Amino acid sequence: MRTIQLGKSTLQVPTIAVGCMRIRSLAPAEAERFVSAALEEGANYFDHADIYGDGSCETIFAQAVHMSDTVREKLLIQTKCGIRRGVGFDFSKEHILEAVEGSLKRLKTDYLDALLLHRPDALMEPEEVADAFDTLYSSGKVRWFGVSNQNPMQMQLLQKYMRQPIVADQLQLSITNATMITSGLHVNMLSDDALNRDGSVLDFCRLNDITIQPWSPFQFGFFEGVFLGSEKYPELNRKIDELAAKYAVSNTTIAMAWLLRHPAKMQPITGTMNIQRLRDCVKATEIQLTRQEWYDIYKAAGNTLP
Repeated sequence: MRTIQLGKSTLQVPTIAVGCMRIRSLAPAEAERFVSAALEEGANYFDHADIYGDGSCETIFAQAVHMSDTVREKLLIQTKCGIRRGVGFDFSKEHILEAVEGSLKRLKTDYLDALLLHRPDALMEPEEVADAFDTLYSSGKVRWFGVSNQNPMQMQLLQKYMRQPIVADQLQLSITNATMITSGLHVNMLSDDALNRDGSVLDFCRLNDITIQPWSPFQFGFFEGVFLGSEKYPELNRKIDELAAKYAVSNTTIAMAWLLRHPAKMQPITGTMNIQRLRDCVKATEIQLTRQEWYDIYKAAGNTLP
């Protein structure tokens, strides 16, 4: 698998990351086969969150991979914290440290390769977050830090107090959810497509060497469904199927290749628990869409050009 550098970290990571939010839907033997297949494909970067299955997904993963010191050396593990059921969000030092301890215990490991703050917390005190990160870093429990769904100003505020660089920002991005791309194309226009909803986060991340990790790369809306094969997107699916036939790959591969064609060097997070679909995602690292093909797909989804 092709690799990229994760932000300003020293990590060389697979271009495709494996999201584990749905791993609890698998029986133990199925989970073991899935993780094994991912590793065979070179997809050894696994994305978790303490909120996924209220921690059960991390536990299931550790069991499926038969975690040990030898196994741990072959893995890159990222988890997220900050969402508290019944409360909202909590970026307090106390909660961050407690959340990490819980994740380490469930994952049966002594350290995380990366810890991301899960969405923004309106009550965030950046000094307190930075203090928590310092504690985790100096103890060796977390090596790198990032965020999710944060805009440039939020990241700048946090980075002002952090000693470590923000290496990643998880953002919703797909062919049908491409507002961060669309607003950049419609600069200085009067159309709704010119609305800048995220503070030019795409350009900000590129300028500051922050790796964008697109989540839900096949979803439209907010978990409304998968656009592949959807009757809501007939033109898009015709175009994707046409290119899938040209390259002799699946529609999943073409949809993922569309994200990877962007020069921002993103690391998409898969959500599938289907081994063949995961392999199709990995296959996308071998496809280089032409500029016309990329724009044809973009327009087929209903996105417009000025």
